[in-house]
Amino acid sequence: MLRHPQTPVVAAGAAPSAGTLVTSEMVAENPRVKVFIRKADEALAEIGYTEHGERHVTLVSNIAYNVLKRLGYPEREAELARIAGLLHDIGNAVNRDRHAQTGGVMAMQILTAMDMPDLEIVRVMGAIGNHHENDGDPVTPVAAAVILADKSDVHRTRVRNPDMIKFDIHDRVNYAVTKSFLNVDEGNKQIVLELTVDTSISQVMEYFEIFMTRMLASRKAAKFLGTSFGLMVNGNRLT
Repeated sequence: MLRHPQTPVVAAGAAPSAGTLVTSEMVAENPRVKVFIRKADEALAEIGYTEHGERHVTLVSNIAYNVLKRLGYPEREAELARIAGLLHDIGNAVNRDRHAQTGGVMAMQILTAMDMPDLEIVRVMGAIGNHHENDGDPVTPVAAAVILADKSDVHRTRVRNPDMIKFDIHDRVNYAVTKSFLNVDEGNKQIVLELTVDTSISQVMEYFEIFMTRMLASRKAAKFLGTSFGLMVNGNRLT
């Protein structure tokens, strides 16, 4: 039987090994991860989606880490959120439909080859598999952090072709957002997505028209973390 040379063989019923302390830096520099992120973004570009490449996943990774750190979670838990953020969209290289679940399985293969402990792999897989607002839930703190980080990335730098803002509401809304910041107030147990929107490009109502499910997912994730979720647009608190 042929086996991948990097894949450890574990006998049935054997206890999982202690594994290796895999860091986000190791994952980010993994050649296979780099290819998967690039090809996932290229696939989405072909079907007209906003940027989902290195910029997006790095930002999601860092925000997810900061959410858990600000709320007092252990460093390793925050680091797993950072790793999940880096890998959360690689399933798009296969197909947009069910990309979260596909990405979770792909991440399992990558992290197993890196000898990450099984219990950590499961947490990363669960976060990736649950990050999409249509079919995911905040089943762990890591998953909740990735959901919040992913849904907070609304910004004009995600728009590939500014000419499309005349025709596509997703591009128009993203292009209208000139600043976005996920503010974690650990003292008051509040997480607020703060947006600066150029209303000459897109009205605030268009944001809610396309992103309501994302905001509901964010509220559910914030609640899981013991906080409330709010939205502030141009200095006005809307929730």
